[in-house]
Amino acid sequence: MPTLPSARHAGRPHPTPIALACLALALGLSAGAPSLASAQPSTANAPTDSNTAATATAELRIPAGPLAPALRQLASSTNTMLSFTAAQSDGKQTAGLSGRHTVAEALARLLAGTGLQAVQLDNGAYVLRASSTASAPAAATSADATASYTLPQITVTSTAPGLGSSDGRTEGTQSYTTGSMRTATRLDLSMRETPQAVTVVTRERIQDQGLATVNDVVQTAPGLTYRRFGPERASFFARGMYVDNIMYDGLPVSLDSSNLSQDLLATDMAIYDRVEIVRGATGLSQGAGNPSAAINLVRKRPTRERQISASVSAGSWDRYRAELDAAGPLSDDGSLRGRLVAATQDYGSYKRGESSQGQTLYGIVEKDLTARTTLTLSALHQESKLHGNGFTGLPVASDGSDLGLPRSTSYANDWEHWDKTTNSAFLGLDHRFDNDWRLQLSAYYAQAEMDMQGHYLSHNLTTGLYSQLGARNAHQEKQSSINLYANGPFALLGRKHELVLGASYRHIDFDGNSRQGLVLNSNLDLRHFNPGAVADPQIPLRDWMDAKITQQSLYATTRLNLADRLKLIVGGRVDWFDYRDTVNTYPNFAANMPSVSAHNRYEIEHRLSKYAGLVYDLNDQHALYASYTDIFKPQNYLDANNQLLSPVVGRNYELGIKGEYFNGSLNASASVFRMDQQNRAYRASDQTQCASYPATTCYAAAGEVRSQGVELELQGALTPDWQLGAGYTVAIARYRKDANAANVGALFDTDTPRHLFKLSTMYRLPGALQGWRIGGTVYRQGGIYNQGTTSGVPFNIRQHAYAIADLVIGWQATPQLDLRLNINNLFDKTYYNALSGTATFPSNVYGEPRHVMLTARYQF
Repeated sequence: MPTLPSARHAGRPHPTPIALACLALALGLSAGAPSLASAQPSTANAPTDSNTAATATAELRIPAGPLAPALRQLASSTNTMLSFTAAQSDGKQTAGLSGRHTVAEALARLLAGTGLQAVQLDNGAYVLRASSTASAPAAATSADATASYTLPQITVTSTAPGLGSSDGRTEGTQSYTTGSMRTATRLDLSMRETPQAVTVVTRERIQDQGLATVNDVVQTAPGLTYRRFGPERASFFARGMYVDNIMYDGLPVSLDSSNLSQDLLATDMAIYDRVEIVRGATGLSQGAGNPSAAINLVRKRPTRERQISASVSAGSWDRYRAELDAAGPLSDDGSLRGRLVAATQDYGSYKRGESSQGQTLYGIVEKDLTARTTLTLSALHQESKLHGNGFTGLPVASDGSDLGLPRSTSYANDWEHWDKTTNSAFLGLDHRFDNDWRLQLSAYYAQAEMDMQGHYLSHNLTTGLYSQLGARNAHQEKQSSINLYANGPFALLGRKHELVLGASYRHIDFDGNSRQGLVLNSNLDLRHFNPGAVADPQIPLRDWMDAKITQQSLYATTRLNLADRLKLIVGGRVDWFDYRDTVNTYPNFAANMPSVSAHNRYEIEHRLSKYAGLVYDLNDQHALYASYTDIFKPQNYLDANNQLLSPVVGRNYELGIKGEYFNGSLNASASVFRMDQQNRAYRASDQTQCASYPATTCYAAAGEVRSQGVELELQGALTPDWQLGAGYTVAIARYRKDANAANVGALFDTDTPRHLFKLSTMYRLPGALQGWRIGGTVYRQGGIYNQGTTSGVPFNIRQHAYAIADLVIGWQATPQLDLRLNINNLFDKTYYNALSGTATFPSNVYGEPRHVMLTARYQF
């Protein structure tokens, strides 16, 4: 576990003193490095008199709960070195403490009833051992106790306090970073060891900022853009490209924007421990997709110790939310563990007449079948109901200029709704062999349903009139995924290396029913709208699209230890991709029979995606890296010879430097990237050369877009009490080849910002104010726009660069009760989160005005 920097010496590149190194070495002689729950004391401030150290007091507020996080908080708050093993702390609880205490007194209180006592060594550090008698004091500091103490068997651990467990868990660490993540390669690597731009949004950060949905996480994560197309339609972008896959515990799930499946996600953050993000092409981990990013939602797991928490929140516009989270052993020996998470919310809105309700229920159990084999089963149910919503956003003027409508404006009728239900199940089997190899089987099944009836707007540029049209959509989607892989070490040429071998299967079944175009109001009065004027049309559905996708994969990755400071990661993935659909086209709204029913099928055989990354350690803190990654995306277009076009290929080239400070408590990175997306389909200029002319249209796989830029990021602890997550991104995507010669050299996606700055921070106040913390976020993006000509009328829809700030104030009222106030959009900035693509079908979406949320969280 990491050693956090002291506040006074937060900027030093080598914070670990010889004393700590010697202690770690001594403890490591048994079986490995122990948990070192410490905030690094500087040499200048190190106590020279043990009596002074013993009598020094500090104002402490440590909540009741699991023992390990409480000990880490004590060590961090008092600049104390404290060593203990996972075996010592697992399953143990503490009553917490509040008030002024010496370190010895605090340890005694925290360890009361645990069967443990703290022993102070000659260098001032503490280690834990079993109490010799039931009446023995919980903290022993005498020289005799130190002299007679025998170091216990130490469990090997690669992480440090504030970084979570060896599997990357972040809950209870109070950190904005992690010590391990495997989303990029399935290898257990630190951020510095991963040759790609990576980010983690930890549980601490999720709670500090009150991030309730995946949309909230994307909004705060460096390098990602969250764009709304209406009240419930959201899309994510990275490096100028649409993110079309999301992952649950490493298993990818499709987000196909063409059939609105991005609306069918289980997005409530109450059930997740963290979100791991890899930017760039991620074909090795995902198979087919865009060269944008992989977003991996990692669920909460059962704990070996009992922990129960509940929270309630209330805020602006009559927004209310409650959560319950209970975890712990279900058997006396702890081999059976479980967790239950429930959340419910009832939200009003800043928009007239809009409200939503949502419920989430998540359960998971783990069973240790043997000392080396664990079986995991989980289930999730999530539903949400949105009332008084629209399908799209607000209108613009004929030339694209802003109409200056109030942010509360809504043209939704009283009967409009958007209802979603998601049910999913997960199975996992994990076996660890004696030779350090590990075999993991994961299976995931989800079924999601969505039913909506709403409106969208149309603008006649000739008459200047706005019309309101009705739409109905009902979708059902089933996705299943199975993944089996093994990873472990192997020896070659006198060096130890790592290898991953795996296979996966993925299937998607989509059934979409839709009807659009019912005229509700042919002359909409934008300034005087009556939501009850139009009766519920109860729009009947008709079959629109049925699609099935199957993807099978084999993959391998190896990390070669070429030299002490040089590592090479190479990998490959071979995919077999099968797509088939039936798409029905209707001539008008009244038609119940399709005018065209098209059946499409295409297959991709043994498509290879490649991965290569080189990491060179400059020293113990810094590493240079270079990487190449790619990904493919099938496309359903025919060329002039009636042959299927080759897949779109995204290639990502990246160079960077990473820093890891204070034993991993702080991570920094700087990188430059170039991404080329090639084989993009565009309409052939001479259609007479098409084999089936004029019956069908043919295309050429010759389009190309290049995105390139710079990414800077810092995440983790600047001091034991100051957490920070910040990132700045420049990503500029331009056409390099296109059927329209005027596009060549032009910006590719003008309504995605090219400059992004995001900062999140939290600081725990010292001394008498130690129970208080203050923090916030800053978000700044560059300008975005859409421009063009429709029916001979030019339009320019624009949002200039803007910045918004949020404020967070927290107070640990008692060891059990924590209060947090979030003030979002602190300065009440008016801005558009998303812009209309054209003036004829407008859809501007305002960002939320200033609003507050007060949360009370109680730890039982």
